[in-house]
Amino acid sequence: MRELSLDLKSKVGQSVEVKGWVNSRRDHGGLIFIDLRDEKGVIQLVVTPDTAEAFKLAETVRDEYVLAATGSIRERAPELKNPNIETGEIELVVDSLNLLNRSEALPINTHDDGPESNEDLRLKYRYLDLRRPYMQKMMRRRSDFYRFLRNYMYEKDFIEVTTPILANSSPEGARDFLIPSRLHPGQFYALPQAPQQFKQLLMVGGIPRYFQLAPCFRDEDPRADRLYGDFYQLDMEMAFVEDGETIRKTMEPLIKKLATEFSNKKLVLKSELAKKYLTESDELIPRIPYEVAMNSYGVDKPDLRYGMELIDLTEALKDTDFKVFQSPCVKAICVKNGSSLTRSQIDNFTEQARKLGAGGLAYIIYENGEEKSPIAKFLKPEELAKIKELTGAEDGDAVFFGADDRDKVNKVLGQLRIAFADHFDIKDDNEVALCWIVDFPFYEWDDKNKKLDFGHNPFSMPKGGMAALESAKTNEEKLAIVADQYDMVMNGYEICSGAVRNHNPEIMYKVFDILGFDKEYVEARFSGMLNAFKFGAPPHAGCAFGIERIFMVLTDAKNIRDIVAFPKNGSGVDLMMGSPTPVDGYQLDEAHIAVVKDDEE
Repeated sequence: MRELSLDLKSKVGQSVEVKGWVNSRRDHGGLIFIDLRDEKGVIQLVVTPDTAEAFKLAETVRDEYVLAATGSIRERAPELKNPNIETGEIELVVDSLNLLNRSEALPINTHDDGPESNEDLRLKYRYLDLRRPYMQKMMRRRSDFYRFLRNYMYEKDFIEVTTPILANSSPEGARDFLIPSRLHPGQFYALPQAPQQFKQLLMVGGIPRYFQLAPCFRDEDPRADRLYGDFYQLDMEMAFVEDGETIRKTMEPLIKKLATEFSNKKLVLKSELAKKYLTESDELIPRIPYEVAMNSYGVDKPDLRYGMELIDLTEALKDTDFKVFQSPCVKAICVKNGSSLTRSQIDNFTEQARKLGAGGLAYIIYENGEEKSPIAKFLKPEELAKIKELTGAEDGDAVFFGADDRDKVNKVLGQLRIAFADHFDIKDDNEVALCWIVDFPFYEWDDKNKKLDFGHNPFSMPKGGMAALESAKTNEEKLAIVADQYDMVMNGYEICSGAVRNHNPEIMYKVFDILGFDKEYVEARFSGMLNAFKFGAPPHAGCAFGIERIFMVLTDAKNIRDIVAFPKNGSGVDLMMGSPTPVDGYQLDEAHIAVVKDDEE
C-alpha cells in the first residue's frame, strides 16, 4: 500500500512503499540521495550499491521522474537531521526502486524555494505549477474551505439545490456569455451571471432555505481580486423573511468562524466612527449606512482595520478667505506619523490626487508645535486651531485636504486613505475587520441623461414598501428612498451582496413607473418573475458571498489566480488549453452563426 510522506514519522523500523516525483537527486559516490515528493511533502531516499539494480536506476533519474520505492524507515543520525522539512528526522533506505515514468527538462520551476517562474509560463504549464508545495497546500485548503461552508449551511437546515447553467440573457447586469442554439436558429442561451431568478423561483416553489456553491459567468475585465469569465459564490435565499437583519444574523457567524477558526485570524474594529453603528447583538460588525460610508471613508467598502476617517471641515471654514477652501465641500484626513513623509513622497500622493480629478493636494505638517505648510499663511489662527481640533492632529502628524464638490472630495480622499494605509503598512494581514453597508439609495441622479435612474438593484424591496414610493413626489424625496439592500465588507473588499426581494408585483410596477416605464414594459421584460409572483410568492431575502475573494483574504494570497486550479491570464486567455480559439466552419453553420471580422483585420 502506498504511504504518504508525512505519515511515515511513526513507522521507524517498518517496511513501506512510497510513490512520487523526484524533487532532487544527489550522488555522493557510494550513496545516492533522492528527495521524493508527494502531495504531503518530501521524504529522503537513501540508495546504496548493496541494492545493485536500484542503485543503477538511481544513477539515471532526473528531476520530476515518477518513482516507486520500497524500503525501511530509519531515524537519521543527529547531525544529519534536517529541521527545514517535516520528515527531516527520518529517511527511507531503499530495497527496490521502480521507474513509473520519465520527465523531459522542465519549462518552469516546481519548487517553492527556487525563483518563481513568469506567470504566463506558470499558467501555460499549470499542471506542472500545481505540483509546487504552495499550490498543493492551496488546493487542499480550498477543499477544506468548501467543506466548512457546506457544513455550516447544512447545520442551519439549508437545502442544496443546483440551478441551470444554460439560462436566459440578463442584459441589465454585466456582459453575458451567449450560447447560440442549434435547435432554435437565431436564439441564444446565456451562461448565468448569478442564479438570482432561479433562487427566487425556488422560494415561490416552497423551498424554505436554499443554497449552492454556484458557478457564475460574467464577461468582465479581469482584476487582481476578480477572475475572468467564471467564478463561484456561496448563494443563499430564505423564504418568509421581510427584513435584511434576519439574513445578516444568519450568515455573519459563518464569516466570523471562517476568520477565527478556519484562518486563525483576529477579528478587530479599529475605526471609532464605525463603532457607533454596532448593534446590541454584535460587538464587532457594524451596520454602516451607505451615505455614512461614502462621507466618512470615501468608498462603500471601507477597510476598518484602521481609522483615518474623512473629517468634514466645510462648516468650520465657511468664512475663510483662502480661495481653495471656498468650495461646496472641504474635508481632511489626519495621517498619523505623516511628518515622516518626504517632499517627493508628498509629490507622489499629490499626483495620485490629480489623477483622481483633484486640482492638487493641500497639507499641513505638525512638528515641534508648529504648522509647516505652504497654505498655513493663508489661514487665520482660529481656522488653524479649528482644523487641529477637529482632525485630532498632534505633533508628528500630517493633515491632507480635499476641496471641491462632495462626491469628488470623497472619491479623492477615500483613495488617498487607502494609499496612506499602504504606505505606512498599517494593514495587518493577521486581522479581519468586517462590516455591513446598509441603506443603499434606491434611485440615483443620472447627470449624463439628466434624469432619475435605479441606484443598484431594481428588484430589491424599498424600505417602507408602497407607502414610501407613493409619498415621494419630488426628485429629492425619490432620491431619499433607500433599498433594503446590504453588502458585507472584509478588509476593504466587498465579499457579499444581498437584499430583501421585491415579491409584490404592484410594488414592482410602481418602482418602474416612477422612472417613466409603464406596466407593459415591465411585463415584457420580466414576465417570468412577475407571473410566478402572482401565485402566492412568500416574502424572501438572500445574498451571495464571493468565495474566491473571501478565500484570498483568509489565505493572504496576493493574486486571485493563485487560489484557482486553472485560471485564465490577465487578458482572459487560457494559455494551457489555448482558448479562446476559432472553430470549424461546420460548427458555426450548425449553430446558425457567422463570424464578422473587425474592419482593421
